[in-house]
Amino acid sequence: CGFYSIASTSLISRWLKALKKEVVYYKDRFDCFDSLYLGGGTPTLLSARDLEKIMQHLFTHFNFAPNTEFTIEANPGDLTPEKADGLKAMGFNRVNLGVQSFNAQELLFLGRRHTGEEAQSALKTLRASGFDNVGVDLMYGFEGQSLKGWINTLNRTLTFRPEHISCYQLTFERRTPFWSMRTKGVIRPIGEEEERSFFLATSRFLEEKGYIHYEVSNFARKKTYYSRHNYKYWHHVPYLGLGPSAHSFQNRTRWWNFRSIRRYCEALEDHKAPVEGYEDLTNDQMRLESIALGLRTRDGFAIQETDLDSQSADMLSRLQSSGFLNIKKDRIVPTRKGFLVADHLPLCFDILVGLPV
Repeated sequence: CGFYSIASTSLISRWLKALKKEVVYYKDRFDCFDSLYLGGGTPTLLSARDLEKIMQHLFTHFNFAPNTEFTIEANPGDLTPEKADGLKAMGFNRVNLGVQSFNAQELLFLGRRHTGEEAQSALKTLRASGFDNVGVDLMYGFEGQSLKGWINTLNRTLTFRPEHISCYQLTFERRTPFWSMRTKGVIRPIGEEEERSFFLATSRFLEEKGYIHYEVSNFARKKTYYSRHNYKYWHHVPYLGLGPSAHSFQNRTRWWNFRSIRRYCEALEDHKAPVEGYEDLTNDQMRLESIALGLRTRDGFAIQETDLDSQSADMLSRLQSSGFLNIKKDRIVPTRKGFLVADHLPLCFDILVGLPV
């Protein structure tokens, strides 16, 4: 979901009851899961008892494979040794820690509640609790941040040898505080050249340190540490999202829940699915999405996804000679330069699959 958060703790009890109803609603609609990701905000704000109830309810109504990846997002300021031990006991085997930065001024700018010291302490706590699959989320590319300072953040992160690192560039989404601050002129986005410098420096630095740049924003120490859950989103594998604003996909149909927690709860209390909308994808839409998603990963996509006439083949050749793509066996794979413009490359392939731009 879109990093959903609840402003009022008084709604948590009502939300938990609604969530349980939603689980029951879908219990016979999916066969077996091999990944679970509890995130979309900061689930570690919930009490250990509430988290345990959620996990027990999921185990009761869904089937999970023996080697399932159980991931939970955590905020460094909430992660005590007791909570980390509790997460391990509940069955979580992977933690994604929202560090964002170790720099006090940057954390203040990003509106984070934790300190750099708390972030370092949380990483040590996870290792002490036996977690051998830890992901770190970092944020870059915002006003006032220097490239040197960003590399220092990466260096400090590497001292903890996380299995996975996600590096997200600050974006300005509608209905967020950053969007409001931008429209008021309080902050402004960095320029395109700065974006390019940060992205390329990040990719080169982490690859030199042994990490695999396997998706535009994601790096892993080895393939077994790729985020299995996110990988499904990028490869059209069926997935189920639960909670307000969550998205799901199955049998070529994508649907999404109400963003409003009240509407979400009201629907389930009325014994209805909390679905706000859905779309059925056509064959051409599926193909174009496979291309667009493939261009964000080092796997790329199969050449057979495109119907290459002479004009299309010429366009593909130009993209390759310009350094955006490589052709490896039967697949079209983006380069580091291609990753940099991953959101724009699919427009070229609209033509290759015969869809209007």
